[in-house]
Parts: sequence; structure tokens; C-alpha cells
Amino acid sequence: MRVKCVMCDEIGKLSDEDPLAKKLRNRPIHTYMCEPCRERIGELTRLRIETGKFTFRRSSHPAENEF
Repeated sequence: MRVKCVMCDEIGKLSDEDPLAKKLRNRPIHTYMCEPCRERIGELTRLRIETGKFTFRRSSHPAENEF
């Protein structure tokens, strides 16, 4: 399955049997992000959390209290 990263528009290839490929096929709302972009976003998020100025916005749903 051919996929396109939503951040950098890099075209990649996933195996048809890969769970992510099945998720993308069955639920079109989900998007694909390549590994370098995923690592970059993750690193930037960790840096923002470490500053102490980052707050998580959570809903008021009762299940959110478990987190």
C-alpha cells in the first residue's frame, strides 16, 4: 500500500498485511506520518513539556479522570 506523509509529503510503502495499513484502509479519517516526522514531533513535544509551560487540554469525560 502506498502512503503519503501528512507533514512532509514523502511517499512511502506499507505492507498490505501491516496493522497500520489495515487501519488506514478501513478508517479514512486516520492519517499517516513517516517515522522521521513522528520522531521530530515527539521530540519537540517532550521539549515543550519539560519547559513547564505546556498544559494538556483534556475533556470533561469521566474516563479522562483515569489518566
